[in-house]
Amino acid sequence: MKKWAVRFVSSFFYLGYSPIAPGTVGTLGGVALFYGLSSFQFSPGGYILFLLGFIIFSIWVSEEAEAVFGQKDPSRVVIDEVCGYLVTMFLVQPSWVNVIAGFFLFRFFDIVKPPPGRSLERFKGGAGVVMDDILAGIYANVILQVITRVIG
Repeated sequence: MKKWAVRFVSSFFYLGYSPIAPGTVGTLGGVALFYGLSSFQFSPGGYILFLLGFIIFSIWVSEEAEAVFGQKDPSRVVIDEVCGYLVTMFLVQPSWVNVIAGFFLFRFFDIVKPPPGRSLERFKGGAGVVMDDILAGIYANVILQVITRVIG
């Protein structure tokens, strides 16, 4: 893949180049993608297939980006935040309240990195970039499921 394409995709359409909070700005890209995907009304199985494909692609492109940027887990790479947000929103109704709650929950868990989040960053290559965000998305999804299904 060409270097410009790696930069473009891994930064999720250059959102990762934001001078302020690139991870948060990248997550907003995940919000836009989720909102767009919600119009297709995927079945849970269809969403899982898309998500797995997107995660595998993100791991690959993140590894390429580490080589292009010459550093481990470059801050400009935000496709991992997009993955994490998509995990957050699995089986969640795409209402604005849920989308916003999912955004804040994901950002909280992505920043705090509860165990074993920090240790997942030690994986080599793109897996080390993406897997902690997947875990943050799982934590956020569990809390969001409780909020939407139990509380109301």
